[in-house]
Amino acid sequence: MTPALQHIPSSPPATPLLDAVAISDAVVQPELQNLRALAVQQLPQLAHELRQYLLYCVGQTGGHLGAGLGVVELTIVLHHLLNTPADRLIWDVGHQAYPHKILTGRKKAMLSMRQEGGLAPFPKRSESAFDCFGVGHSSTSISALLGMALIDGQQLNHVAVIGDGALTGGMAFEALNHMAHSQANALVIVNDNDMSINANQGGLAKFLDETGAEGGPEAWFTALGFTYVGPVDGHDIPVLHAQIKDLLSQSGPKLLHLHTVKGKGYVAAEEDPVGYHAIDKIDPINKIAKLSGPTYAQVFGAWAEQQADSDPRMQVITPAMVGGSGLSNFAITHSERIHDVAIAEQHAVTLAAGMACAEAKPVVAIYSTFLQRGYDQLVHDVALQNLDVLFAVDRAGVVGEDGATHTGAYDYAYLACLPNMLVMAPSSTQTTQAMLQLGYDYAGPAAVRYPRGAAPIAIEEGALEIGKAAVVRHGRGIALLSFGALLDEARLVAEEHDITLVDMRFVKPLDTQLLAQLMNHDTWLTLEDHAVVGGAGALVAQWLAQQNRDTKPCLLNLGLPDAVLPHATRSQVLAAAGIDAAGISAVLKELLD
Repeated sequence: MTPALQHIPSSPPATPLLDAVAISDAVVQPELQNLRALAVQQLPQLAHELRQYLLYCVGQTGGHLGAGLGVVELTIVLHHLLNTPADRLIWDVGHQAYPHKILTGRKKAMLSMRQEGGLAPFPKRSESAFDCFGVGHSSTSISALLGMALIDGQQLNHVAVIGDGALTGGMAFEALNHMAHSQANALVIVNDNDMSINANQGGLAKFLDETGAEGGPEAWFTALGFTYVGPVDGHDIPVLHAQIKDLLSQSGPKLLHLHTVKGKGYVAAEEDPVGYHAIDKIDPINKIAKLSGPTYAQVFGAWAEQQADSDPRMQVITPAMVGGSGLSNFAITHSERIHDVAIAEQHAVTLAAGMACAEAKPVVAIYSTFLQRGYDQLVHDVALQNLDVLFAVDRAGVVGEDGATHTGAYDYAYLACLPNMLVMAPSSTQTTQAMLQLGYDYAGPAAVRYPRGAAPIAIEEGALEIGKAAVVRHGRGIALLSFGALLDEARLVAEEHDITLVDMRFVKPLDTQLLAQLMNHDTWLTLEDHAVVGGAGALVAQWLAQQNRDTKPCLLNLGLPDAVLPHATRSQVLAAAGIDAAGISAVLKELLD
């Protein structure tokens, strides 16, 4: 067995076997004959080289590390046995798909991973024929695979690889139930490493450990209608190869249960799989770099601890995002009042609704892109019943290198349309704290929506009142109405061009009293880190259109375009959308000329 590496390579490692079998980046119609011509006895050497190259690439670009290291052997075996890209292979979530990308025509391009114009951070249909389904969110793979299998029939192999963390999502169980009923010819591989991003939560993790027990996974999946094999060592290539080859020869739904080690082959990642889920570039080698100031998530976490200290009714709910949401310390200091429900956003929202009905004060800490997954529950179970639930909506707007699947560009639209909902957009540490408290005390559902990254320290802040904006500066001719975290960029531009600047603060309700006072301006410019279609600017436009006046300001909405946003740094995406300081200034120069 090859010993685990102590360090991430700082220069390209020698990978002669990998170079011989990986498809060239320039090949238009890729095939994997060289890989499939290898003897099984050669595959461990290929795994060693692939793991070294993966470590080198992620060290150069940053990105998801632990999951990919854990499936190197599985990736090689699957492509050795399957006739990809004709056969269907789907990687749930996609964190573990880097080895797949390296083998399938993107080895050199891996050094552009997550960069503007480079490889996408997750499998993407438009990037490669080997990526038969685009992913990024969890628990979707089995449904998509079943859809393909029902149409393709028996002539192709169909394989989905899903982690035990993603298996906690209810959608995965819905798909398993349907797959068993349909008796479709498909193989589901459960990559069981006891981790998602953090350690897995819930009864499923314990259930998967009950191998051989009466009522354990073999009995359950067999009773459901699957041919079950496992658990199998996911790093033992000869055994893994034989088991998958045998299962592919059988018809009907099959499930292979693997045990793997997240971060396999790199000592630091094996010892700290949470910390090395993703890393920054090596300069020097570090985990994800820490910012100089507090992040919005950290501001939320600190507020949550203070509020829990003062109010015994407070309960915090998060769907597998304890660390990312800034709640790691809260989970230690208030362990009895945090509920990590695993990857179960629908359940998280309705759980909060139930708690509110029992006179608790629930707070749901959730990413904007994942709150979409619990939307019916947000409407039906919270908003329509006007329940006291506070949503701390993190990763709103442009998230950067994780790309379109993780962009939180739609929450103003889907939140503001709901009855009873209070929607707030902070621009600083102080307004974030104040809005969290205001939303917590509000009699009804409320959302505080903030981006990833550092929260500015405001120079001065006025008192916060529901539905009231704050005039940052008075100017001439043009009023710039800023919603949320782009206020600092707006401030620079407003001072440069001597225009009025307003921190709108509330998406719903709008400060219509102030808007009426601003009618003496010739032009209004709205600014938001959100899709311009259906965003806060659209709400301003709706209000303005309803005013019965002979003369009204000309209105221009600035925001994210009606398009799938690319993966790049946050600053690059904002610049491309024309909503950084330079872009806003360019618009103003045209208006003022």
